[in-house]
Amino acid sequence: MAAIQIVGVEKFFGEVRALSGINLEIEKGEFFTLLGPSGCGKTTLLRTIAGFYHQDKGDVYIDGELINNVPAYQRNTGMVFQNYAVFPHMTVFDNVAYGLRVRKLPKEEISRKVSAALKSVHLEGYEQRTPDKLSGGQQQRVGLARAMAIQPRVLLFDEPLSNLDAKLRIEMREEIRTVQKSLGITSIYVTHDQEEALVISDRIAVMNQGVIQQIGKPWEIYTNPQNTFVAYFVGKINMLTMRLGEGAEQGLRRATLGNLSFLVPAKGTEDIHEAIIAFRPEDVIEAAQQDCQNKVSGTLESVSFMGSVARFELDVDGQEITIDRHRPREADMPQKGDTVSFAVPAHSMLLFDPKTACRIGKGVQR
Repeated sequence: MAAIQIVGVEKFFGEVRALSGINLEIEKGEFFTLLGPSGCGKTTLLRTIAGFYHQDKGDVYIDGELINNVPAYQRNTGMVFQNYAVFPHMTVFDNVAYGLRVRKLPKEEISRKVSAALKSVHLEGYEQRTPDKLSGGQQQRVGLARAMAIQPRVLLFDEPLSNLDAKLRIEMREEIRTVQKSLGITSIYVTHDQEEALVISDRIAVMNQGVIQQIGKPWEIYTNPQNTFVAYFVGKINMLTMRLGEGAEQGLRRATLGNLSFLVPAKGTEDIHEAIIAFRPEDVIEAAQQDCQNKVSGTLESVSFMGSVARFELDVDGQEITIDRHRPREADMPQKGDTVSFAVPAHSMLLFDPKTACRIGKGVQR
């Protein structure tokens, strides 16, 4: 039995449909992420599960129990908020103990559970400090410990790392993942950060405009996006709308856009004469040899240095194409206006129907 079941949930705010026909099953012990841009409905869905919002249509189940009319405080869920939500006038111990005291547990049990929760987030010895004596990362750990201390059926994370600096975000996401797996608590995590979602999740639901666009494991979401929104939102990708010609060779077709020409996978395109051709910057082979398939050249417009990767923006016959150079060396970097040659392997191409924006054919072979 799934730990959480969402069946046909819809939610309106006035005339605005925030959630539309949401159907979702989350397994026991799973770390499940709701990923999407601001305003896509992910936080609304999380708060509907928590009981802070009530859906206008549909059902929500936790462990097989219909909880539509169960108030938030009786759903036994733990929430970790974006803004930490720690009580500034309370010590760390009292913050973590708050939910346990509300439940009127014995003093000894409260002490034991608070100690266990603080140990799990590496805050032993901080019991008597107040939040103003803690860093942002430590305050977020307090919020996590407080949510875990009540031993909830479900842990809910509402963009908990968005207020932290980049390095601390990485440390905290790894810590959250480790703690969640060690305790085996079913967790739902909301974020707009694609990298964070790919790293931390067992499965991801990509949302847009109140609709789930795709559900899958991180690898599947990235390499086998089912529509152009998922492909574009999860990672950088090049997209070109091209005409499809006759079949070429070995299951390939010729795609053209002005003077630009690629061989692309033909499977699934039999009755289609135009397609959106997409490929990731990291799948491009730079400085391609003469016998490489799909070799083209472009004029370098700009370079973005990102440490282990340099990202080149090229003008290729009037089309903007992005390619990545891994482990770049300063001495070998081209300059603006230089010609850069590269090739795009046909097996790395994704095809989409321009009318429906849905995928055609198979995912990328890596």
